Amino acid sequence: MTEIARVLVLGNGAREHALARALTRGAPNRQVFVAPGNGGTRGARIHREPVDLARRDAVIDLAERLAPDLVVVGPEAPLCAGIADALTEAGFLTYGPSREAARLEGSKAYLKELAREANIPTARFSVVRSYAEAERIIGERGAPIVVKADGLCAGKGVVVAATEAEAKEAARSMLEDRIFGDAGSTVVLEDCLVGHEVSVHAICDGERFVLLPPARDHKRIFDGDRGPNTGGMGVACPAPGVTTSLLDRIAREAIAPTLATMRARGTPFRGTLFAGLMVTPDGDPMLLEHNVRFGDPECEALMEMLDGDLAGLLASAARGALEPDLVSLPRDRAAAVVILAAAGYPGTPKKGDVIGGIAEAEAIEGVLVHHAGTESQDGSLYTSGGRVLAVTARGATFEEARVRAYRAADLITFEGKQLRRDIGLTA
Repeated sequence: MTEIARVLVLGNGAREHALARALTRGAPNRQVFVAPGNGGTRGARIHREPVDLARRDAVIDLAERLAPDLVVVGPEAPLCAGIADALTEAGFLTYGPSREAARLEGSKAYLKELAREANIPTARFSVVRSYAEAERIIGERGAPIVVKADGLCAGKGVVVAATEAEAKEAARSMLEDRIFGDAGSTVVLEDCLVGHEVSVHAICDGERFVLLPPARDHKRIFDGDRGPNTGGMGVACPAPGVTTSLLDRIAREAIAPTLATMRARGTPFRGTLFAGLMVTPDGDPMLLEHNVRFGDPECEALMEMLDGDLAGLLASAARGALEPDLVSLPRDRAAAVVILAAAGYPGTPKKGDVIGGIAEAEAIEGVLVHHAGTESQDGSLYTSGGRVLAVTARGATFEEARVRAYRAADLITFEGKQLRRDIGLTA
């Protein structure tokens, strides 16, 4: 295997900060570059590089200047826009799916139709392209019902409607008012499933895969799963209540058939396949969505669940020749993530507040503080986004990890700091 001395990570969130730290493991002299990065992506072996990810030419120019042995793409938008294809065509080994394979996340209608073709258990659905069609189906199906904009909407394109009126208003706003632009020109109407959600990530080489421990994200802003949805306020890993037999079913019923169907279509999936599932009261896993990259904040927890050479593993997947033995997943380990959010999040987050206490937090055993919405200026660190920091802790048990994460979170200061106090305690 070719030595991986230089890795380029594309993205600017806590996910990319966690990936950068994990990618330095396994080779003492490996250098990791994060572009565009944030206020925390810097150090002896982690370097920040400016780039506009929406400009393909700028990304290629940066890769040509840095000459990385591996490129890892973090966010979904560049993948759906074809950045992995462009980097591969330019001669760079790139971990992340092609534009065609990224349609699994880029189009909810595409995913649902693939699930039907592959016999993957999922909620009953209809795909509509006009408000009149949506109104008719909502009237026939009744409520509750889920209304989903087809394309990428930065996590805001799904409405779980409790009433028919709410569902019709959501469909109208997408199809006629075009609040999400072209992303809402097609809408998926889906039966509302009940149960508990679980996130399962697989490192895939187009045919084979390595399954990572199951995680549970906490989407609502307030304790008790109340308030509006966010990008994620914390993670428990492994997800409570997910047995080995259930994980085997998820691999067999959701991950494997997705890869087989994509391969049969001539668009093999190489990258991180992130299945969001609902486990019903009967214990059956139902596919809600596929994402084509690591979740955030799930990634921050997952990076603390594995040992070994992550860069080697991702490179082997990108080559289509997966080497699962390059990493290990110790069973006696758990991780907790507590997100610290800015005042006003998830609506209009306040920016520019001074952040303190990170060094003291990271002095706690097993704790890493990953940066998300931060910016460094004149030797000080400031808030610059909605989710500011991902306080991540690992331990021999989840309770140990959870206690460490909250001890660390309480040491960090900035005005208006928001956090949930029940991460890992709710299903």
